[in-house]
Amino acid sequence: MDLHRMTVAEIGRQLEARAVSSVELTKHFLARVAAHEQLGAFLCTDETVALRQAEAADARRAKGEAGPLVGVPVAHKDIYVTADFPSTAASKMLAGYRSPFDATVVAKLAVAGTVTLGKLNCDEFAMGGSNENSAYGVARNPWDTRRITGGSSGGSAAAVAAGLVPAATGTDTGGSVRQPASLCNVTGIKPTYGRCSRYGMIAFASSLDQAGPMARTAEDCALLLTAMSGFDERDATSADQPVEDFTAAVRAARAGATAAQPLKGLRIGLPTEFFGAGVAADVTQAVRASLAEFEKLGATLVDVSLPRTELSIPVYYIIAPAEASSNLSRFDGVRYGHRAQAYKDLLEMYKKSRSEGFGPEVKRRIMIGTYVLSHGYYDAYYLQAQKLRRMIADDFQAAFRQCDVIAGPVSPTVAWQIGGKTDPVANYLADIFTLPASLAGLPGMSVPAGFGEGGMPVGLQLIGNYWKEGELLHAAHAFQQATDFHLCAPEGY
Repeated sequence: MDLHRMTVAEIGRQLEARAVSSVELTKHFLARVAAHEQLGAFLCTDETVALRQAEAADARRAKGEAGPLVGVPVAHKDIYVTADFPSTAASKMLAGYRSPFDATVVAKLAVAGTVTLGKLNCDEFAMGGSNENSAYGVARNPWDTRRITGGSSGGSAAAVAAGLVPAATGTDTGGSVRQPASLCNVTGIKPTYGRCSRYGMIAFASSLDQAGPMARTAEDCALLLTAMSGFDERDATSADQPVEDFTAAVRAARAGATAAQPLKGLRIGLPTEFFGAGVAADVTQAVRASLAEFEKLGATLVDVSLPRTELSIPVYYIIAPAEASSNLSRFDGVRYGHRAQAYKDLLEMYKKSRSEGFGPEVKRRIMIGTYVLSHGYYDAYYLQAQKLRRMIADDFQAAFRQCDVIAGPVSPTVAWQIGGKTDPVANYLADIFTLPASLAGLPGMSVPAGFGEGGMPVGLQLIGNYWKEGELLHAAHAFQQATDFHLCAPEGY
């Protein structure tokens, strides 16, 4: 089997058996990254750094250190700061910036023994759902390079789908792990808000941003999430929750389950609002077929309602830009980041530096956020949005009294053509099924569920209650044991 088609779990077993070394793996994947530069998935690599880490991992193995991730190559979305690689958030504002430290998620994966190949493309400051907002070029979908990858973790999804790296980190603010995972046929999970530390993650919307892994399988995501999660005293939003072994949860047997029906007793809620007229027929067909497979595995489908689903878009696009306008105020050309070359006074330096450094979508969101936080509009917009956010969370709790997991489409359509949506609002509407879980802080994941128009991937979204990532991963793993969608690779990769 080709090394680049192996899962993280399979690579770990090959390393454990000494069938391959981490140095060999690292060289193999770096060669693939160089051979497929046209995808625009990577923003930078560093062979010297990666091979040094690979040699250290091989040395750990030689000493008898066990660990499923020791020596496994990964790559990080360029929203995480890293000491050994530039950290730009895909923005001219931070061109060439080098952090003096690693983000907690990066550091935790390093402790687990992973080898960092480089940094991955994304929408500028994670603002976007198509990866077309990167200052360094769009990331292209390996299933059809004329189409988007989804965003903002588009580089991560493209790199995993194309076999340039076995796994990658992403971040999910309003669906930025789940949507690109769906559009590129990989598995991705956004854990409960607070499960993973945000320390060292370049902030977009602090009450929404959450780290998440992307890989081929639910088992791989479980391995990565186990290593990534845990309390961090440097992050005020980090939850003091015990670190779970999600790999054990994946393999655990449900009470009353059988080999033929491993999901017996699992109640899957289907929100009426997720299956309306706004969903493309090919997406609905693939999702319904996958749900029928869950029924064969013993799960029961239950109709539920999330009545405020449509309100999640205006709520999100008030709260997220408000927080963005505050977080991005630090980029003023004084301490770090882009500074204009010519200016006559301090105010002009601020104006020119920010005008030159930020892209159009970032400027748009800063302006919206500043407006809704301004005097006279705070109560009318921001405060009302926060009240509705609580109601959206309450809707989920009402639904979870009837079911264990909620399922539906990730995106209303398959990946669209690059440049196909010039209206920003049209892009925002594509997030309608991922935003509610983000606003509520719930865990959600995308699982490959088939193919639609043009042979493009379709993802099934699974949403769980707080701290129930293990239940989501178990259900997704059982589904992947019975199907092979997640094993399908784009032609030529």
